[in-house]
Amino acid sequence: MGNFLGIDASTQSMSGLVIDTETGTIVAEVSVNFDELYADRYGVTNGVIDLGDGQMHSAPLMWVEALEQLCQQLRDADVDLTSIRAVAGSGQQHGTVYLNDSAAEALAGLDADRDLATQLEGVFSRATAPIWMDTSTAEQCRQIEAGVGGRQALLQLTGNTAFERFSGPQIRRFQQTEPDDWERTTNISLVSSFVSSLLAGRLVGVDPGDGSGTNLMDIRSRDWSQEALDATVPDLGRRLLPIATADTIVGAIHPFWVGRHGFSPDCRVLPFSGDNPSSLIGLGLVQPGQVALSLGTSDTLFACMDEARVSTTGEGALFASPDGEHYMALICFLNGSLAREAVRDRYGLDWEGFDQALATSAAGNGGGLMLPWFSAEIVPHVATGGVIRHDLDETDATANVRAVIEAQALSSKLHSEWMGVRIQSLSVTGGASANRNILQVYADVHGCPVQPFQTTNAAALGAALRAAHGHAKANGGEPDWSDVVAPFTSPPASARVEPNPENRRLYDELLETYRKLEAQHRGHGG
Repeated sequence: MGNFLGIDASTQSMSGLVIDTETGTIVAEVSVNFDELYADRYGVTNGVIDLGDGQMHSAPLMWVEALEQLCQQLRDADVDLTSIRAVAGSGQQHGTVYLNDSAAEALAGLDADRDLATQLEGVFSRATAPIWMDTSTAEQCRQIEAGVGGRQALLQLTGNTAFERFSGPQIRRFQQTEPDDWERTTNISLVSSFVSSLLAGRLVGVDPGDGSGTNLMDIRSRDWSQEALDATVPDLGRRLLPIATADTIVGAIHPFWVGRHGFSPDCRVLPFSGDNPSSLIGLGLVQPGQVALSLGTSDTLFACMDEARVSTTGEGALFASPDGEHYMALICFLNGSLAREAVRDRYGLDWEGFDQALATSAAGNGGGLMLPWFSAEIVPHVATGGVIRHDLDETDATANVRAVIEAQALSSKLHSEWMGVRIQSLSVTGGASANRNILQVYADVHGCPVQPFQTTNAAALGAALRAAHGHAKANGGEPDWSDVVAPFTSPPASARVEPNPENRRLYDELLETYRKLEAQHRGHGG
């Protein structure tokens, strides 16, 4: 097969990861930090420009510069760019880039003797791009939902209710508040499709994975929904390219990258996807029932689904998988490490003491339960934070440590029921994945094997794997996704934690008690 490059254009950096599919190894991984190089020039802090009133933007021209810098860093890391057979990527979801009528010609005519940013600085109809952190579009969300017949209608059509950060509401706000600049806009890209356009030297369409984060795509047909487009902005469709099939080759990399950075003229470019769908591939979730849980600042559950099922309560987001066949469910629990750290600090423990308390307490905690809403929660929706304890002594440090972990595991099971899939395996990432006692609780609650999955950049890895899969398919192969991801996403068997059957039955009963407790207090903390 050869070497393949995955690029991830995230909020604070642009990363590149090269894999060798013949040896099943990661060859190199580099990253360009936006603040370190571009804070003064583009006015970013943590990669973001805060315009006030909930408007959070970034600078597309900064991403242009970063892409060239990334290639230089790869070369500095002794990566032979002529060995790269194909490149795919991911971008922070929902961000929109607005281009004028000079963009297509400028991309096609790129000159290897001049830097990329200088050649493209005039192609934008809007100098900045609203990103996923933007919360300024509440009014536009309501308008779009009304335009398609209500919140549930939009949910069933696109897989998601209207979110402030999603692309559709952002586009509508731009059209309403900056009509002159809107009229100069001939093409709207997402972060992902914009970066892939830079490599291909022509405008590239959005793939279904990123398209499903716009509130504009029919989640089942994987095409733009005319009904959603009409509810967003009149005549919006002419500013959007058709959705690009995720595993097709866009074309050869533009000669600019060959002459200036040393890529092979035979290197192929695939459509980029969103960072969340790309992470699904990078975590090896290519079969229904495979689930991953990131235990970070917030806890995020990713699941591979066989059908486009939606959360009628709006608790989960639904995206198309870049594998072209399945779907991705995403559920975010805000009180992740926030809750674990709060319990640790409340009882004056370090992490070793926290682990010891968990290890020495009994499964089920004697029926003691906690709703660990230390701050307002996303899933379930809790507007005001407040910890709820049930048959739990607040002075008992050991019991409270177990209660917070069991609550998080039970909540992950309870709020994944809408997906309608039997969870067959659970890969856990993030700092807490190193704690086998925490993994044991999740294994017992979900009744499936749990294994730690350590990766620094699942989105970039997923992009590289997509490049390898698409390249093989374009060359007449019939690559199986499981075979493609296995060398990079299979932790050793010794790391796996198996469920304890006795605890499994106990947690089935405890889940029902937890369900009733949550229903009693849902919507507010204590």
